[in-house]
Amino acid sequence: MSLTCEHITKVYGGREVLKDVSLTLEPGKIYGLIGRNGAGKTTLLSILTAQNPATRGTVAVDGEPVWENRKALERLCFSRELNVGAESGIAAIKVKEYLRIAATYYAGWDKEMEKRLVALFELDGKKKLGKLSKGMLSMVTIIVAMCSKAPYTLLDEPVAGLDVVAREQFYKLLLEEYAATGRTFVISTHIIEEAADVLEEVIILHEGRVLLMEDTQALLERVRYVSGKAEEVDAAVAGLEVHHPETLGRSKGVTVFLKPGQQVEESRDVSVQLVNLQKAFVALCGEEERHEA
Repeated sequence: MSLTCEHITKVYGGREVLKDVSLTLEPGKIYGLIGRNGAGKTTLLSILTAQNPATRGTVAVDGEPVWENRKALERLCFSRELNVGAESGIAAIKVKEYLRIAATYYAGWDKEMEKRLVALFELDGKKKLGKLSKGMLSMVTIIVAMCSKAPYTLLDEPVAGLDVVAREQFYKLLLEEYAATGRTFVISTHIIEEAADVLEEVIILHEGRVLLMEDTQALLERVRYVSGKAEEVDAAVAGLEVHHPETLGRSKGVTVFLKPGQQVEESRDVSVQLVNLQKAFVALCGEEERHEA
């Protein structure tokens, strides 16, 4: 079974934010959803969890349509940044009350985990949401995501505002919960390299389309950064998929995405280096070319 969307398109004010997106999220995996600002990440997550209707297309979880379907919705949790502005209506709600309300939405809510995480993050349950820092609000959303026990849990920028210690606590908690339950997690984040080690598969969304969906390790094993004299680099990567060329005088660097059976021409006088996930993402979605005199 799985969480699937087929041919999802979302139009806001005449602009297509999502363009014919089809995905299958399999049970028991941790996915990373990455993309530049405005790529459509939050919109996609909200549509997958029936918090936002698609203009066109369908979403189903374990074969059940998600829209206005209580049975399906009980299997989904979308944890996103809390809006505690004056017009939101939740700024005056206390942390413990907010968690009590959240618990009513999930049949499998783990009250003991809730107590443990409130203590771990040193949250004051009597404090109003409107009085919390950005990091503390992120902690509240993480608690909802984890304690929901939803088989498919989608988190939008869960570590926003968290310091490095709290981010480490989150990733440790995520891996422990994943190992214990086999739940499916989708993590949308801009802090790519920090999250890379926990992401089994990566989904790159670019300008409303899925640019790439691949096993993270398999992706990194086929990406190389090739640098050297421009003519040597060009010869070494001839016929390969090349992204993000950078030139500095007569020197040049490019990122290459190899296909099965391909390799960089070894006889050329060039440097060939492995690439981390963040650099691979920038190569695919960053500026296409940068020249320096």
